[in-house]
Amino acid sequence: MILALDIGNTRWKMGLFDGRTLVFQQVVTDWQTEQLIAFGNQHGVKSIIYATVSSLPIDFHAKLEGVFSTVALSHQTPLPFDNQYTTPETLGKDRLAAIAGAQALYPQQNCMVLDCGTCIKYDLITDSGVYKGGNIAPGLQMRSKAMHVFTARLPEVDLQWPNYFIGSNTETALQNGAFLGSLLEINGFINLFKSTFNPLFLVVTGGDASFLFQHIEYPEKVHEPNLTLLGLNHILTFNRQIL
Repeated sequence: MILALDIGNTRWKMGLFDGRTLVFQQVVTDWQTEQLIAFGNQHGVKSIIYATVSSLPIDFHAKLEGVFSTVALSHQTPLPFDNQYTTPETLGKDRLAAIAGAQALYPQQNCMVLDCGTCIKYDLITDSGVYKGGNIAPGLQMRSKAMHVFTARLPEVDLQWPNYFIGSNTETALQNGAFLGSLLEINGFINLFKSTFNPLFLVVTGGDASFLFQHIEYPEKVHEPNLTLLGLNHILTFNRQIL
């Protein structure tokens, strides 16, 4: 069994894999290393891979490695695709894992990964397994909050679609600018990517994916909330094969 960990600032997303099949997934908070080790032992885990954006205890990796075969995803980790990002040391681990997840699910296809989180990330892997790079833009909440923080009188608005593309009051005007504006940007990037990489399959993930997915005007799309976990498992499986 393989355990994949996507460790954020406030919560951990865990995926338990039997080969390439995700058999169990949960989100936890405030877990101690000892609890993680106990969970792994209880479920017959042999290998762990984790990606983190937060600070972990100094002995976290050493404790895991004492019990399991452990990989901490970094820019030096061997990848199952050709990474053409020119500054790999600055590339977010979440982007690496999401790209790997798209490759695992849709091999030999041009895939655009749309990660709708704190930032909206657009990443492209080709049908020949080449990661070309991508783009980063403010996420939905960030757009709304920025207009509130950087002005004297504009409020921060709820995440809700207005009924019409022209705002009839300040609230709907801000919602159109922040949320409909994001959707127009997304559709524009899809068309740009497809103009060079056609056919193109769209894989949507991230915390705001369910809010945006139905509004994206593109037929070849799928919503995959566990994309990062699937990608971590794909990377670990690849590393085990080349050792």
